Amino acid sequence: MQHLKLDDVMNMERRKRATLINYLSGFKSANLIGTKNSTGQLNVAVFNSVVHIGANPPYFGFILRPVNVPRHTYQYINETGYYTINHIHKSFYQAAHQTSAKYDTDVSEFEAVGITPEFRGDFFAPYVAESHIQMGLELKEIHRIECNGTFLIIGKILEIWLPDNSVTMDGHIDLSQQGTVAIGGLDTYYEAHKLNRLEYARLQKNA
Repeated sequence: MQHLKLDDVMNMERRKRATLINYLSGFKSANLIGTKNSTGQLNVAVFNSVVHIGANPPYFGFILRPVNVPRHTYQYINETGYYTINHIHKSFYQAAHQTSAKYDTDVSEFEAVGITPEFRGDFFAPYVAESHIQMGLELKEIHRIECNGTFLIIGKILEIWLPDNSVTMDGHIDLSQQGTVAIGGLDTYYEAHKLNRLEYARLQKNA
């Protein structure tokens, strides 16, 4: 097997090193985060770092890169306190990926890439109409990670929108049936296929 030590990794060309490390964490979630600032400017951006923080109450987190350059997602969430998380599906993953381009502040990524903003009820931030699984969140905490200057953004889920009959009696969602995709690295998209659903693991008693 190939063996890479820290010095080997740090001596790699910058882009190669970033690509390698991003792949090492395995398949990651593929989501679009929708925001709106106080003047009504819309923003939507692709993220591969959304993680479950807790279920009681429901909290999700995501990692945001250092803000030494404009980060519209960070600015709008910090300003208004609300945002949406929307699954990316195989029907629009190419448009979703294009939101990672560095658009000017006065350009809405929704309009630039052809994704449809959707407002539901009185929720402040825009959802992605093309997404089958949508969540509206309220900002709860921002933690600066000192070792590299990134931020962990933690939000409380206020509402969830799902297709009819997509949730089983025990809360299971078949993500492959919904067309949710995964990301490898920063730019490779994978279609998911369910292998199996296993029972809750318990210690086996000796016979």
